[in-house]
Amino acid sequence: MARKKMGEMLIEQEIISQQDLNKALLKQKGQHKPLGQILEEMNLVQEEDIAKTLASQFNFPYIQKIARFKFPKQTLAMLDGKLALKKLIFPLKLDKTTLYLAMANPLDMPVQSELSFQLGVRISPCVATPGEIQEAIKIHYKTEISARTVIKSAHPTILVVDSQPMILSTLENLIKKEGYAVHLAQDGHEGLQLAHQLQPDLIVTEINLPRLDGTRLFAEVKKSSELSHTKVIIFTTKASQEEEARLLDMGVDDFIAKPLQPLRLMARIRRALR
Repeated sequence: MARKKMGEMLIEQEIISQQDLNKALLKQKGQHKPLGQILEEMNLVQEEDIAKTLASQFNFPYIQKIARFKFPKQTLAMLDGKLALKKLIFPLKLDKTTLYLAMANPLDMPVQSELSFQLGVRISPCVATPGEIQEAIKIHYKTEISARTVIKSAHPTILVVDSQPMILSTLENLIKKEGYAVHLAQDGHEGLQLAHQLQPDLIVTEINLPRLDGTRLFAEVKKSSELSHTKVIIFTTKASQEEEARLLDMGVDDFIAKPLQPLRLMARIRRALR
């Protein structure tokens, strides 16, 4: 029996529509990117959607919350932390001559072949999201990846996420004048990666973002144990009372309507950081 394609499975699960798939396939032409990546960039699916579908499609185990588990030193020693971060892989279990490996891309055969040859074991791939793997690496390979982590500033750290460079530049200058450490991201996916790396005190984000919108970014931040202290302020052009109520009911720390007023924004930032 022929294996179902990812697009068909996502439609069956009612994650995307046939129209969404057609648009993604059209955009994919000439880009040499996996369909899942195209769908993420179009903000139609989340990491979890792709990982679960990939696991189901190829009958791989789907692994979650790996950062919360304890792993023997012998198992962790199978991989170098920097390599694990670069390839988005994580060693789960060493069972005699088999290494169970969490992978963001379990179809990456060159990586599996190289590791199998170097370590003298059989690689059994499992699927995990890039975010889950990154979090696990940062917790369990602290010494190995210390050179890649950002040293926390003595001042509160703020991550600003917006797709418009002019707004990013304006907010960066405004917030820096108040003495805060500022970092910038131009889409939700980049914002989430930086959030895991920086562990900022506050994220200020536009709601309408490429790849991962502000509400999904907020949801991913709140799911992460290492970001439990991070506050989130969302700003948007949709200034209705209904939109504000919706966001605050979700647990967002504050809501600001565009256009942003410098005095109001800084007052909200100071309040969030208190």
